Amino acid sequence: MNYPVWEVPLLGGGMLIAAIAVLHVFISHFAVGGGLFLALTERKAYREGDTELLAYTRKHSTFFVLLTLVLGAVTGVGIWWTIGLVHPTGTSALIHIFVWGWAIEWTFFVVEIAAALFYVYGWDRLEPRTHLIFGWIYFAGAWLSLLVINGILTFMVTPGRWLENQSFWSAYFNPAMLPSLLMRTGVCVALAGLYSLLTSSLMAQGEFRHRVTRYAAKWILAGTAVLPVGALWFMASLPPLARQLPMGGAAPVMIFTALGVTLSAIIVAFSLFGPYLRPQQFGTSYAALLLVLGIMVTGATEMVREAVRKPFIIYDYMYLNHVRATESDAVTRTGVLKSALWSSEKEVTPHNRLAAGEEVFRLQCRSCHTLRGYNGVLPLMAGWDEAYTDYQLSRLSTLKPYMPPFMGTPEERAALAAWLARLAGPPSPPPDALGVDGRPAANALAPAAELPVTEVKR
Repeated sequence: MNYPVWEVPLLGGGMLIAAIAVLHVFISHFAVGGGLFLALTERKAYREGDTELLAYTRKHSTFFVLLTLVLGAVTGVGIWWTIGLVHPTGTSALIHIFVWGWAIEWTFFVVEIAAALFYVYGWDRLEPRTHLIFGWIYFAGAWLSLLVINGILTFMVTPGRWLENQSFWSAYFNPAMLPSLLMRTGVCVALAGLYSLLTSSLMAQGEFRHRVTRYAAKWILAGTAVLPVGALWFMASLPPLARQLPMGGAAPVMIFTALGVTLSAIIVAFSLFGPYLRPQQFGTSYAALLLVLGIMVTGATEMVREAVRKPFIIYDYMYLNHVRATESDAVTRTGVLKSALWSSEKEVTPHNRLAAGEEVFRLQCRSCHTLRGYNGVLPLMAGWDEAYTDYQLSRLSTLKPYMPPFMGTPEERAALAAWLARLAGPPSPPPDALGVDGRPAANALAPAAELPVTEVKR
């Protein structure tokens, strides 16, 4: 609450982060799995004396480096930029907790970049043994980067004993760290196979193409084989509320969970009965389809991972509205307007009631909601009046446990309700308020302010 609020119209800050993050995750996981693919495939080519496979590996490496180093680095910077603006308090907390972890990860990333450049430009300049060593160095740097980042990401969902002892090691080796690492490593291997299917369909010909296609399919099947174990282990490590959300606790989260599982099963089936068993019938369109399905799975699963943290940025430590859990009672007593450093309104008066309500929305709701865009509140309020809106706000944590409780004074809550109700427009009359001709019956609609909250109908 000590930073200004960055507003992203229509899309919302959270969805902007998601759009960049999904692309980055998809590319970065390929960067890890693709590094292993290059090292093992080059080693295979040398052992078998397969010049065609070695030539394919060389072509694949050029595509690999251009995609991962350029687009991967750009999207990585984009994530830092967006999370710093949308969630500055949460980002600051993570930096302070994991400052040395970030430093180590960036060191691994530098090693990764240097090794990749030596690898792609060293085909004709280095001895085969030395060239292969750089391939292994690249993979080690990439996987170690994943290792560090994975611990930080899982900490946001399962901080574990860190809440008690504030220890870096407790934060990093949190309950979800190992199961998530298993899942992500499997995803890396599977994505290496998906990308290889695409490049082999474009670069290889004849019988060799069939052979490489089947080889790539083995990577997909091997990577996906560990995902059910990792997923069940990960779910078991989550807090009770987080575990309930994808199992029916929240419809959107359940849908994304089902989508991720279904599409993963389709990829496995298509890979088994397509490129693995019938490589001669496999083409570029088929490969592109599987790659698109892979992107969709990445998007669905990352949305689930983000969603299970709700109502927190860091579970049990900081709410999505940037208020620490230990400070929520104080903010509620003092008022969110007085507590926020960058608030343009400091109290609710008869003259600024609507302006104060808008400011409360910005401070309490903007990090997740837009007005009429993605996750917009006004479409959800169809038919609500001011009194019913206030009632909903007063019971947020009960009615919607995946949302932070309203933090502020009753006057601030009423101001927010008034501002939202004004934007939402007049409420729809209840069915029993209509006459036989469909018009409102006489004296059927009393002013909302005159009705007790319990009598306001939705």
